[in-house]
Amino acid sequence: MKNFASFLLFTCALLVPGQSFAQNLTATPSDNPAKAGIQPDWAVASDGSILLSWVEPAGEGLGALKYAQRRGGRWSDARTIASGRRFWRHPAEVPELIGLGDGTLLAHWVEKGDDSSDAENILVSSSRDGLHWTAPQMAHKNRQPVQHGLASMVVSGPQEASLMWLQALKGEDGPVSLMRTIVSADGKEIREEELDNDVCSCCPTSVVKTAKGLLVAYRDHTSQDIRDIAILRFENGHWSTSKILYADKWQINACPVNAASAAAQDNRVAVAWYTEADDKPRVQAAFSSDAGATWSKPVVLSTGDTQGYASTALSADGSALISWIEEGPKNASVSVRAVSPSGAPGPVLKIAEGSRQSLGYPKLIHSASETWIAWGDKSGVKTAQLK
Repeated sequence: MKNFASFLLFTCALLVPGQSFAQNLTATPSDNPAKAGIQPDWAVASDGSILLSWVEPAGEGLGALKYAQRRGGRWSDARTIASGRRFWRHPAEVPELIGLGDGTLLAHWVEKGDDSSDAENILVSSSRDGLHWTAPQMAHKNRQPVQHGLASMVVSGPQEASLMWLQALKGEDGPVSLMRTIVSADGKEIREEELDNDVCSCCPTSVVKTAKGLLVAYRDHTSQDIRDIAILRFENGHWSTSKILYADKWQINACPVNAASAAAQDNRVAVAWYTEADDKPRVQAAFSSDAGATWSKPVVLSTGDTQGYASTALSADGSALISWIEEGPKNASVSVRAVSPSGAPGPVLKIAEGSRQSLGYPKLIHSASETWIAWGDKSGVKTAQLK
C-alpha cells in the first residue's frame, strides 16, 4: 500500500436512478504553505478570505500551530500561533481557527499531559493583528488529569465565541458530558455550562451559526449503547431539548471516533455523518430549511466500503458539498459529491488516494465563490479548489 496520497483527476458517475442532479465537480490542485504540516483545517476571516491552519511537528513530541491566509488568489506566508506545544496527535483532535467580526482571530487546540498522565486539555489563544498571540489559556475550569477535548468553535457574539467540547471526569467509560465554554475576544473564559450529561466519548463535536442562533451536532449515547447523531439548538437565549436527528439505532459497545459535520447558511443546515446501523457502513446527510427545527430524510452518499470522516460545506445557492473516506482494494480514497438543495446527490469525485493514515481527516470550506478541500497527514497537507 502506498504511504502517500496521489491526486486523481477523474469523476465517477454514480447517480442513484431517478435523481437528476448532475453537478460534475472538478478539482484543481493548489500549492499551499503547509507542505510539512499535519491536521489541516479551514476558517473564514471577517473579510471573507480563507484561512488554512495546520500543525507543524518538531522534535520530542512538540509542534507549532501555524496558519496562512488566502487573498486575491495568493497565500500569505505561514504565521505562527503557538510553538513548542505538546499538541494531541490524533485525527479527531484538529486545532481550529475562527475570525470574529472585528478581525480578531481565536484559535483552540488540545494538548496532552506528561507521559504518565491521561490529561487532555483545551487551550485558547487570540490575536488582534494575526501576528501577535496571547499566552494560551485553558478553556475549562476542571484541572483533573482527564479528557477535555474534541472541541469545535463558532462566533456567537460581536466579541465572543462558543466552544463545544467533551469532558470525561470518569474516563471514557463515562458518563461523558457535552460542555460549552463562552470565550471572549481576548481568549479568556466567560462562562461554562453542561449541555448533555451522557454522550459518545471520543467523537468530535460540530457547531454552526444559523440565522436563528447556534446549532450543535454530536454523537449521543444511551444506556443501551445506541450512538446516533443528536442536535441541540440555542435560540432566543435558550437551549432546546436534545433531539436525535435521525434514529439510525446504531448500537455499538465502543466509541467509533467518527462524528457528524454540520454547515449552515442562514436557516439552511446540512449535517453529514457516518453510521454502521443494520451492519451497513455508510455516510449520509440530512437537510433543514428552518435552522434545524425539522429535517429531511437522510440521503446516502457513500458508494463503497466507507470509513466515514465526513466534512460538509454549504454554497450560497443552498447546495452542499460533502466529503468522506472510502476503503478500496489497495488504497483508501477521499471522495466528494455535491448535493442539490432538494437532497439529490451528484456524481462522485475522487480527490486523492493513499493509505488511510496518509489521508488524515479531510476538511471542506466554502466562502464567497470559492470551495476548497484539504487532506493529508504523513505526506504533508494537500489542497485543491473545487468547482
